[in-house]
Amino acid sequence: MSEGLSVHNANVSYGRRQIVHDLSLPTLPHGSLTALIGPNGAGKSTLLRAVAGLEKMHGVVRLDDLDLSAMSVAERARRVTYMPQNLPPGLSLSVMESVIAALRVTPVDGLPLSNDACLREAFEALQRIGITHLADQWLNTLSGGQRQLVSLAQLIARRPQVMLLDEPTSALDLNYQLKVMECVRGLVREHNLIAVVVLHDINLAARFADHIAVLRQGRLYASGAANEVLNPLLFAEVYRVRARIERCSEQSLQVLVDGAF
Repeated sequence: MSEGLSVHNANVSYGRRQIVHDLSLPTLPHGSLTALIGPNGAGKSTLLRAVAGLEKMHGVVRLDDLDLSAMSVAERARRVTYMPQNLPPGLSLSVMESVIAALRVTPVDGLPLSNDACLREAFEALQRIGITHLADQWLNTLSGGQRQLVSLAQLIARRPQVMLLDEPTSALDLNYQLKVMECVRGLVREHNLIAVVVLHDINLAARFADHIAVLRQGRLYASGAANEVLNPLLFAEVYRVRARIERCSEQSLQVLVDGAF
């Protein structure tokens, strides 16, 4: 059996409206970062929430030899951690307290941590992202981008086997977009984790992802390495734009959009 995260025949509906249609992903190996891309309404966030166990799904999600779809949400959360686009509003906690609370809810390796260990793990998570200066600030005083960074700190402090991140860079400036993606990729490599990230910025996806999965109308349109998947036909059919894919002077793939159809 292949080791990694696999999704087989996923179907997700909201009432009578089907969002994800019989979608299967190739096994995503440990130590890899996969970007989910596609236009608005393609089913990316819905699929991510279904893999996390937060949406009712018909189908199978496996991690190595474990059937995650047969587990409770709490059991799945010990192995798979989901980062939403936004933290819930109105939390009367400091940034440090919020990260510690996340550790209390889902302890590292399923074992409760001492108070000192919680403080250490929380501080290291903030330090890794570069936001220790926010530690004592209240969540409800932060900007949307700062709240995204705190949400990422909560996730990485818990050291899950699988990280699911829904548009983690959407409210960030260029500096922090790069820092966040470098942090996620570094954690994946360092701890042999699996990360699945919903991204709208295709140049970020091409730069940081080992694999790209393209969704269109709730179905898998294509998957593979960026240089295998990204081409003018894909952008015409999936995004309805005229685009070129070129390499810059540093040999990174760049998507250049010339116009809409």
